[in-house]
Amino acid sequence: MVIRRSPCYSAVVFLPSSAPFPAKEELALAALLAASGGLFLVRIRPVLLTILRSKPDGDFTVALRVSTNARRIRDFVWEVLLQAKVIRQRPVPGLAHAFVFWGFCAFALVTLNHIASGFGFPFLDPQGVYFTIAAVFAVFVTISIAGLFVRRFLVRPKWLGELSPESGVIAALILTLMLTYLAAFWGWPDASSAKLLWWTHTLALAVFLPLIPRTKHLHLLLSPVTVFLSRGEFASIPPLAGDEDFGLDTGKDLTRLVALQAYTCVECGRCTEHCPAANTGKILDPKAIALGVRGYLNDFGPNAEQPLLGLHLSQEAAFQCTTCGACEFQCPVGVEHVPIIVGLRRGAVNTGKWEDEYGTKLFLSLERNGNAPGFSSAERDKFIAREQFPIFDGTQEYCLWLGCMGSYDPAGREIIISFARVMEHLGASYGVLRKERCTGDPARRLGNDLLFEQLATWNLETLAQAGVAKIVSICPHCVRTISTDWKQHGESPSIQHHTEFMALHRDRLPQTPSAEKIAYHDPCYLGRYRGVYDEPRAVLAQAGEVTDPPRSRERGFCCGAGGGLAFLGEEHGERVSHVRAKELIATGADVVAAACPFCNTMFRDALPAVSANPPRLLDVAQITLAQIQQAQIQGATLPPPAGGREE
Repeated sequence: MVIRRSPCYSAVVFLPSSAPFPAKEELALAALLAASGGLFLVRIRPVLLTILRSKPDGDFTVALRVSTNARRIRDFVWEVLLQAKVIRQRPVPGLAHAFVFWGFCAFALVTLNHIASGFGFPFLDPQGVYFTIAAVFAVFVTISIAGLFVRRFLVRPKWLGELSPESGVIAALILTLMLTYLAAFWGWPDASSAKLLWWTHTLALAVFLPLIPRTKHLHLLLSPVTVFLSRGEFASIPPLAGDEDFGLDTGKDLTRLVALQAYTCVECGRCTEHCPAANTGKILDPKAIALGVRGYLNDFGPNAEQPLLGLHLSQEAAFQCTTCGACEFQCPVGVEHVPIIVGLRRGAVNTGKWEDEYGTKLFLSLERNGNAPGFSSAERDKFIAREQFPIFDGTQEYCLWLGCMGSYDPAGREIIISFARVMEHLGASYGVLRKERCTGDPARRLGNDLLFEQLATWNLETLAQAGVAKIVSICPHCVRTISTDWKQHGESPSIQHHTEFMALHRDRLPQTPSAEKIAYHDPCYLGRYRGVYDEPRAVLAQAGEVTDPPRSRERGFCCGAGGGLAFLGEEHGERVSHVRAKELIATGADVVAAACPFCNTMFRDALPAVSANPPRLLDVAQITLAQIQQAQIQGATLPPPAGGREE
C-alpha cells in the first residue's frame, strides 16, 4: 500500500491500485455508520410521527396549493440561506451562528467525500479548490463556535435560560470536526497521524448525528421546513375548522404546523428577550409556550384528550400576552407564537374554562352595546352631531372609521377631531357611518370567535350597504382587523392608517419645524404588523426634531394595551406602560407622539405616574393640526388643498 500526503480533507489519499483501508477497518466503518444512522432514525422517528399524526392544517393546505410560492422561496433564501434575520437582530452572535450554518452547508460535500474515501470512492479532486474553500469556512466556524461557547457558558445572558450540558457536547464535537479537518488540510507529519485524524473526525460525525433529534439542534433539520411552511402573514390567526373546532383545547387540536414549530424551537431566548410580559415580571415566556407544546407532545402525543392548559402550559401566562408580535418577529426559525397563544385562549374561552371578571364584562359590553367601553350608541350619535361630522352617503371618497376609542374615549375623540380637520384642510371628502360597531379586535385576540364573527359580519354588511370603498382610521388595531381578520368573513374595503394618509399628502402640509424634540412611539400593530415606520416620522419631521427611544421600529416596546389587555387587569410585575413611559421620557423629548389611541390612553396614565414633569402627549394628527393652525395664525402661505381651493 502506497500512501502520499495531500492537503485534502480525507487526510490520506490512496493510489487507485490500493484499497483505502483493510477489510476489517471497512467493516468497522460500516458498522459505525450503521449504528449512528440507525440510532438517528430511532430517535427522529417519534418526532416525525408526532408531527405527521397531528391534526392537518386545512386552511394552510389550501393556501399552499393555490398560492404562489414566490414569497416562500424569498423568505427561505433570506432567512435560511442568507441568515439575514439571525444577523440583523443580534449582529455579533448572529454572525457567529451564520458562519456555523454556512460551514455546515460548505461541509456537506466534504463530509460525503470523507465517508466515500473510507470505502475507496472519493469523488472530489484532492487538489481541488473546494477543499481550500472548506478550510476557510472551517477557520470561521472554529472562531464562531468558540465565541458562542464563551457566550453561553461564561457570559450567560439570562435569555438563554439554564445551562445545557448538551450544548457543550455539541460545541465540542463541532470544534473537533473543524480542527481535525484543518489539521489534515495543512498536513500532519506521518500517515499514522493522518489516519488518526480521519478516524477522530469520523467518530465525531458518528456521535453528532444521533444527538440531533433529542436536542435543540433538531432545528438544523426542521427550521428550513418551518420557515418555508410559515403561514405567510405576520401573526396570522387561522380560521376555526367548523363547529367542532374550539381552538387549542386538548392535544387533538394541535395541528401539524404547531407541532413542527414546537420541535423547531432552538431555545435561543430572542422571544423572551423582547417580550413585554417577560420583561416586566409576568409569568408569560414565549419560549416556554413553544417548549410547553413540545413537552405535552412528548408526554401525551398527538390527538391526546388531556387539556393543554395545565401541566405544560399556563392559562394565566396565555392571557398575559399583548399580541405585540415581538416574539414572532424575532424568532430565527419560523416559530409563530401569536397564533399558538391566541389558539390557547380560544380553547379556554370557547369551552368556558376562562373565568375573568374584566373579560366577562368586556364581552358583555361588546355583545350588548357594540363597543368595548360599554357606552350607549347614543353617546356616539351626540358626538357626531356636536362636531358636525358628515354622514357617509357614498359620494365621499373616504369613510372615516371612528372605532371604539374615537367614538367614546375623550382623548380618542380629540384625535378624531384633529384628524378630521386635517382632512378638511387637505380637501379630502369624508363621512362617518351613521352606525358602527367595534371591529372585534379585543374579542378576536382574546379568543372569543363567535363574538368576533358577529361584529365582523354586522360591520361588513353595514359597509357594503353604504357603498364604502376606502376607509381611513386612527387605530392600528382597527386597520389590522379590517384589512386582515375580516377576510375570513367577507371582502372588506381598503383601509389606511391616518399617518399613512397624512404622509401621502405631506407635501400639502406645513413644513415649519419647531425647536421641540418629539419622541415617537411605534405602535406594535402599525409597525411590526403593518410595516409602517417611516410615514409617521416623515409627518412629524415637518413639525420638529424626531427622536427614537432605544427600542424602536421593529424592536419597539409595547405599550401594554394589545391583545385585549387594555380592558383586563394587569396583576403581576411592573406595568408595561410604565416601563415604556420611562424610556420615552429618557429621550429628553418635549412631546411624546403616539399614533394609536390605545397607546395614547396607556401613556396618559403612565407618563405622570413615572415623572413629576412629563412631556406632553399628543397624537401625530394633533401635532399636524397644531402646525396648520400655527401657520394660519402667522399668515403663512399654505399649499392649496386638493382641487386648488385656497385656504
